[in-house]
Amino acid sequence: MNANWPLEPLVKHLTTAGGAMLYNAALARNCQPQWFDPQFWAAQDRLLGTARGRGTAHFVQAGERELVLRHYRRGGLAARVYGDRYRWHGEPRTRPFAEWLLTHRLHRAGLPVPTPIAARYVRDGSAYRGDIITERLHGTVSLTQALREAALPLLTWISIGRCIRRFHDLGVCHADLNAHNVLLGSAAVYLVDFDRCRLRPDGLWRDGNLVRLRRSLEKVTFGLPAERFTEADWHALLDGYQSEPQPGQAP
Repeated sequence: MNANWPLEPLVKHLTTAGGAMLYNAALARNCQPQWFDPQFWAAQDRLLGTARGRGTAHFVQAGERELVLRHYRRGGLAARVYGDRYRWHGEPRTRPFAEWLLTHRLHRAGLPVPTPIAARYVRDGSAYRGDIITERLHGTVSLTQALREAALPLLTWISIGRCIRRFHDLGVCHADLNAHNVLLGSAAVYLVDFDRCRLRPDGLWRDGNLVRLRRSLEKVTFGLPAERFTEADWHALLDGYQSEPQPGQAP
Protein backbone atom coordinates (compact mmCIF):
# COMPACT_ATOMS: atom_id res chain seq x y z
CA MET A 1 0.00 0.00 0.00
CA ASN A 2 0.98 3.64 -0.32
CA ALA A 3 3.43 4.33 2.48
CA ASN A 4 1.78 7.69 3.11
CA TRP A 5 -1.60 6.08 3.74
CA PRO A 6 -1.15 3.37 6.37
CA LEU A 7 -4.21 1.18 6.71
CA GLU A 8 -6.37 1.89 9.72
CA PRO A 9 -7.28 -1.04 12.01
CA LEU A 10 -10.79 -1.31 10.56
CA VAL A 11 -9.54 -1.39 6.96
CA LYS A 12 -8.73 -4.97 6.14
CA HIS A 13 -6.50 -6.27 3.36
CA LEU A 14 -7.28 -9.82 2.29
CA THR A 15 -5.38 -11.91 -0.23
CA THR A 16 -7.75 -13.75 -2.57
CA ALA A 17 -7.39 -16.19 -5.45
CA GLY A 18 -5.38 -14.31 -8.06
CA GLY A 19 -5.56 -10.95 -6.31
CA ALA A 20 -6.59 -9.08 -3.17
CA MET A 21 -9.37 -7.01 -1.66
CA LEU A 22 -9.76 -4.11 0.73
CA TYR A 23 -12.83 -3.59 2.89
CA ASN A 24 -14.03 -1.62 5.87
CA ALA A 25 -14.66 -4.19 8.60
CA ALA A 26 -16.89 -1.75 10.50
CA LEU A 27 -19.33 -1.64 7.59
CA ALA A 28 -18.82 -5.03 5.95
CA ARG A 29 -17.24 -7.38 8.46
CA ASN A 30 -18.40 -10.45 6.52
CA CYS A 31 -17.22 -9.15 3.12
CA GLN A 32 -16.11 -11.91 0.76
CA PRO A 33 -14.98 -12.12 -2.88
CA GLN A 34 -18.47 -13.19 -4.00
CA TRP A 35 -19.71 -9.70 -3.19
CA PHE A 36 -18.10 -8.51 -6.42
CA ASP A 37 -20.15 -10.92 -8.55
CA PRO A 38 -23.61 -9.59 -9.56
CA GLN A 39 -24.85 -13.17 -9.90
CA PHE A 40 -24.14 -13.74 -6.20
CA TRP A 41 -26.67 -11.03 -5.35
CA ALA A 42 -29.13 -12.06 -8.06
CA ALA A 43 -29.21 -15.63 -6.74
CA GLN A 44 -30.37 -14.25 -3.37
CA ASP A 45 -32.89 -11.90 -4.97
CA ARG A 46 -30.94 -8.92 -3.66
CA LEU A 47 -30.00 -7.34 -6.98
CA LEU A 48 -32.11 -4.17 -7.04
CA GLY A 49 -31.27 -2.84 -10.49
CA THR A 50 -28.56 -1.58 -12.81
CA ALA A 51 -27.42 1.69 -14.34
CA ARG A 52 -25.65 1.81 -17.68
CA GLY A 53 -22.72 4.07 -18.41
CA ARG A 54 -19.14 3.45 -19.47
CA GLY A 55 -19.55 0.34 -17.35
CA THR A 56 -22.50 -1.16 -15.51
CA ALA A 57 -23.30 -0.23 -11.92
CA HIS A 58 -25.33 -2.81 -9.99
CA PHE A 59 -27.46 -1.78 -7.00
CA VAL A 60 -27.63 -4.47 -4.33
CA GLN A 61 -29.19 -4.92 -0.90
CA ALA A 62 -26.70 -5.99 1.77
CA GLY A 63 -28.52 -6.16 5.08
CA GLU A 64 -29.81 -2.68 5.86
CA ARG A 65 -27.45 -1.04 3.38
CA GLU A 66 -27.91 -0.48 -0.32
CA LEU A 67 -24.64 -0.72 -2.20
CA VAL A 68 -23.33 0.16 -5.64
CA LEU A 69 -21.09 -2.44 -7.30
CA ARG A 70 -19.10 -1.01 -10.19
CA HIS A 71 -16.81 -2.98 -12.50
CA TYR A 72 -13.91 -1.07 -14.03
CA ARG A 73 -14.13 -0.86 -17.80
CA ARG A 74 -12.28 1.29 -20.28
CA GLY A 75 -14.03 3.87 -22.41
CA GLY A 76 -13.53 5.04 -25.98
CA LEU A 77 -11.36 3.23 -28.49
CA ALA A 78 -9.31 1.51 -25.79
CA ALA A 79 -12.41 -0.45 -24.76
CA ARG A 80 -12.42 -2.24 -28.12
CA VAL A 81 -8.89 -3.51 -27.58
CA TYR A 82 -8.54 -3.94 -23.82
CA GLY A 83 -12.12 -4.12 -22.58
CA ASP A 84 -11.95 -4.35 -18.80
CA ARG A 85 -8.24 -5.22 -18.56
CA TYR A 86 -5.57 -2.85 -17.22
CA ARG A 87 -1.81 -3.20 -17.25
CA TRP A 88 -0.30 -4.38 -13.97
CA HIS A 89 2.05 -1.88 -12.30
CA GLY A 90 1.82 -3.17 -8.74
CA GLU A 91 -0.96 -3.35 -6.19
CA PRO A 92 -0.86 0.29 -4.98
CA ARG A 93 -1.44 1.49 -8.57
CA THR A 94 -4.45 -0.67 -9.30
CA ARG A 95 -7.42 1.54 -10.06
CA PRO A 96 -9.83 0.01 -7.54
CA PHE A 97 -7.37 0.23 -4.64
CA ALA A 98 -6.26 3.76 -5.54
CA GLU A 99 -9.85 4.99 -5.84
CA TRP A 100 -11.00 3.22 -2.69
CA LEU A 101 -8.18 4.58 -0.57
CA LEU A 102 -8.68 8.14 -1.83
CA THR A 103 -12.45 7.97 -1.30
CA HIS A 104 -11.87 6.54 2.18
CA ARG A 105 -9.53 9.41 3.00
CA LEU A 106 -12.01 12.00 1.73
CA HIS A 107 -14.86 10.37 3.63
CA ARG A 108 -12.81 10.42 6.83
CA ALA A 109 -12.07 14.12 6.20
CA GLY A 110 -15.80 14.85 6.15
CA LEU A 111 -16.18 15.58 2.46
CA PRO A 112 -19.47 14.69 0.73
CA VAL A 113 -18.57 11.42 -1.03
CA PRO A 114 -20.13 7.95 -1.11
CA THR A 115 -19.04 5.75 1.79
CA PRO A 116 -16.44 3.30 0.43
CA ILE A 117 -17.17 -0.32 1.36
CA ALA A 118 -14.77 -2.62 -0.52
CA ALA A 119 -12.52 -2.96 -3.56
CA ARG A 120 -10.71 -5.81 -5.26
CA TYR A 121 -8.49 -6.70 -8.18
CA VAL A 122 -7.88 -10.02 -9.90
CA ARG A 123 -4.58 -10.34 -11.68
CA ASP A 124 -4.12 -12.18 -14.97
CA GLY A 125 -0.43 -12.19 -15.92
CA SER A 126 0.58 -8.66 -16.90
CA ALA A 127 -2.99 -7.38 -16.62
CA TYR A 128 -5.73 -7.17 -13.99
CA ARG A 129 -9.45 -6.51 -13.64
CA GLY A 130 -11.09 -4.66 -10.80
CA ASP A 131 -14.27 -3.69 -8.95
CA ILE A 132 -15.33 -1.27 -6.25
CA ILE A 133 -18.30 -1.19 -3.88
CA THR A 134 -19.65 2.00 -2.31
CA GLU A 135 -22.76 2.81 -0.33
CA ARG A 136 -25.63 4.16 -2.40
CA LEU A 137 -26.48 7.83 -1.88
CA HIS A 138 -30.23 7.89 -1.40
CA GLY A 139 -32.37 10.85 -2.36
CA THR A 140 -29.89 12.23 -4.87
CA VAL A 141 -30.03 12.93 -8.59
CA SER A 142 -27.19 13.80 -10.91
CA LEU A 143 -26.80 17.38 -12.02
CA THR A 144 -27.42 16.12 -15.55
CA GLN A 145 -30.77 14.60 -14.62
CA ALA A 146 -31.83 17.64 -12.62
CA LEU A 147 -31.12 19.99 -15.53
CA ARG A 148 -33.11 17.81 -17.92
CA GLU A 149 -36.14 18.23 -15.68
CA ALA A 150 -36.03 21.91 -14.70
CA ALA A 151 -33.92 25.03 -14.20
CA LEU A 152 -32.13 25.16 -10.86
CA PRO A 153 -32.23 27.96 -8.28
CA LEU A 154 -29.14 30.16 -8.07
CA LEU A 155 -28.63 28.95 -4.51
CA THR A 156 -28.14 25.43 -5.84
CA TRP A 157 -25.44 26.65 -8.23
CA ILE A 158 -23.76 28.45 -5.33
CA SER A 159 -23.82 25.21 -3.32
CA ILE A 160 -22.23 23.33 -6.22
CA GLY A 161 -19.42 25.86 -6.37
CA ARG A 162 -18.83 25.65 -2.62
CA CYS A 163 -18.75 21.86 -2.80
CA ILE A 164 -16.10 21.83 -5.53
CA ARG A 165 -14.04 24.39 -3.62
CA ARG A 166 -13.95 22.11 -0.56
CA PHE A 167 -12.40 19.33 -2.64
CA HIS A 168 -9.95 21.68 -4.34
CA ASP A 169 -8.83 23.13 -1.02
CA LEU A 170 -7.87 19.60 0.02
CA GLY A 171 -5.92 19.22 -3.23
CA VAL A 172 -8.34 16.84 -4.95
CA CYS A 173 -7.92 17.02 -8.72
CA HIS A 174 -10.99 15.26 -10.11
CA ALA A 175 -10.06 13.49 -13.34
CA ASP A 176 -13.59 13.69 -14.74
CA LEU A 177 -15.47 16.58 -13.16
CA ASN A 178 -18.66 16.61 -15.19
CA ALA A 179 -22.40 17.03 -14.66
CA HIS A 180 -22.87 13.27 -14.27
CA ASN A 181 -20.48 13.13 -11.30
CA VAL A 182 -22.15 15.93 -9.33
CA LEU A 183 -25.08 14.61 -7.29
CA LEU A 184 -27.70 16.86 -5.73
CA GLY A 185 -29.38 15.89 -2.47
CA SER A 186 -31.88 17.70 -0.31
CA ALA A 187 -29.21 18.70 2.21
CA ALA A 188 -25.90 18.43 0.36
CA VAL A 189 -24.06 18.36 -2.95
CA TYR A 190 -21.85 15.32 -3.54
CA LEU A 191 -19.01 14.43 -5.88
CA VAL A 192 -18.60 10.83 -7.04
CA ASP A 193 -16.30 8.67 -9.19
CA PHE A 194 -12.73 9.24 -8.03
CA ASP A 195 -11.16 6.83 -10.51
CA ARG A 196 -7.79 8.28 -11.65
CA CYS A 197 -8.18 11.24 -9.27
CA ARG A 198 -5.22 12.32 -7.18
CA LEU A 199 -4.06 14.85 -4.64
CA ARG A 200 -2.01 17.70 -6.06
CA PRO A 201 -0.43 20.95 -4.86
CA ASP A 202 -2.35 24.09 -5.66
CA GLY A 203 -2.12 25.03 -9.34
CA LEU A 204 -3.82 25.67 -12.66
CA TRP A 205 -5.45 22.24 -12.55
CA ARG A 206 -8.22 23.91 -10.52
CA ASP A 207 -9.15 26.06 -13.52
CA GLY A 208 -8.91 22.99 -15.74
CA ASN A 209 -11.44 21.18 -13.55
CA LEU A 210 -13.89 24.08 -13.80
CA VAL A 211 -13.43 24.38 -17.57
CA ARG A 212 -14.16 20.67 -17.93
CA LEU A 213 -17.34 21.06 -15.89
CA ARG A 214 -18.41 24.07 -17.97
CA ARG A 215 -18.00 22.06 -21.19
CA SER A 216 -20.01 19.21 -19.68
CA LEU A 217 -22.85 21.56 -18.68
CA GLU A 218 -22.99 23.02 -22.17
CA LYS A 219 -23.10 19.53 -23.64
CA VAL A 220 -25.85 18.11 -21.42
CA THR A 221 -28.06 21.19 -21.83
CA PHE A 222 -27.63 21.46 -25.61
CA GLY A 223 -31.09 21.42 -27.15
CA LEU A 224 -32.84 22.07 -23.84
CA PRO A 225 -34.66 25.33 -23.04
CA ALA A 226 -32.15 28.18 -22.69
CA GLU A 227 -32.99 28.79 -19.02
CA ARG A 228 -31.67 25.36 -17.99
CA PHE A 229 -28.09 26.69 -17.97
CA THR A 230 -27.35 30.40 -18.20
CA GLU A 231 -24.40 32.71 -17.64
CA ALA A 232 -26.05 33.78 -14.39
CA ASP A 233 -26.04 30.14 -13.27
CA TRP A 234 -22.35 29.76 -14.07
CA HIS A 235 -21.43 32.99 -12.29
CA ALA A 236 -23.42 31.83 -9.25
CA LEU A 237 -21.36 28.63 -9.24
CA LEU A 238 -18.16 30.68 -9.44
CA ASP A 239 -19.40 32.96 -6.65
CA GLY A 240 -19.91 29.88 -4.48
CA TYR A 241 -16.49 28.57 -5.43
CA GLN A 242 -14.79 31.84 -4.55
CA SER A 243 -16.63 32.35 -1.26
CA GLU A 244 -14.98 31.70 2.07
CA PRO A 245 -15.75 28.35 3.82
CA GLN A 246 -18.81 28.40 6.06
CA PRO A 247 -18.12 28.66 9.84
CA GLY A 248 -17.52 25.17 11.22
CA GLN A 249 -17.27 23.66 7.74
CA ALA A 250 -14.37 21.32 7.02
CA PRO A 251 -12.01 22.58 4.31
